[in-house]
Amino acid sequence: MQKQSTINLWAQAVKTGIIKSNLIPMVAGLMLALYTYELNFIENIPNIILATVGSALVIAAAGIFNNLYDRDIDKVMPRTKTRPTVTGELNTRTVLIAGVVFLILGLIALAFTTPLAMFLGFLGVFFYVVPYTMWTKRRTIWNTEVGSISGAVPPLIGWAAVAPNIWHPACWALFIIMVIWQMPHFYAIAIRKHDDYAAANIPMLPVAKGQRRTYIQTNVYLVLLMLTSFLFLPLSLGLTLVSLVLGGIWLWLSFVGYHKMEGKTWANKMFAFSLIHMMVLFATVIIYASVGLIMQAL
Repeated sequence: MQKQSTINLWAQAVKTGIIKSNLIPMVAGLMLALYTYELNFIENIPNIILATVGSALVIAAAGIFNNLYDRDIDKVMPRTKTRPTVTGELNTRTVLIAGVVFLILGLIALAFTTPLAMFLGFLGVFFYVVPYTMWTKRRTIWNTEVGSISGAVPPLIGWAAVAPNIWHPACWALFIIMVIWQMPHFYAIAIRKHDDYAAANIPMLPVAKGQRRTYIQTNVYLVLLMLTSFLFLPLSLGLTLVSLVLGGIWLWLSFVGYHKMEGKTWANKMFAFSLIHMMVLFATVIIYASVGLIMQAL
């Protein structure tokens, strides 16, 4: 029982939910690169394993550094005040050492794929910890935009782990979609947890500017999200259409829901569909690339 409790504490410290959700686009980027450049899946199994392990470790490190730095504001928010870094159930020094070790091991694992994948892994952690956590999160309504850069790095890491370069439009489609996707997603969370952020004096958009401004800005990003779908066009009409349809449904839900639902109910619907959007889109990318790889091997 004690062992399970310790595992749960560390799971909170490294934010396992974020690790899992970020590995999906990482795998999507990796698989799409294998298909795009007609690379052999079997020969790249070591790179696939190293990219997965390395990505998980650097994301865990970023989560740890974020939790450690945010202890003062986490303790005033109901949703975060039970984190082990706040309650002291995990020793701060031990957690910090673990974060550094995870970062080093993760970067080493990524380096065994390509130096570019390692650099991108470091860049993702840096943007999450310094420009987002330490600089903009507590100072500006644009903190979500800054944080979105680190959140969109995983597909680049996956692509770079097996591909000769990251300049293909499909690679940047994954990156830009991940950047834009995070704004409607996190705006919805900020509305749902408005009181928490207000108590901690964090200037999330709904807290600082209200729901109307958040609704307008959400729709702007959803339109941009749909336009980004066309970056898939050089590779696949099917992926382009799937991305367009998902973005269109999300925009329709925003328009209709905002005028027919109470604010938090609308935000709950938007949050739920954001998860569906990400899962369906990246699952489609993975399936498309997998089928393509099979066809290439025949």
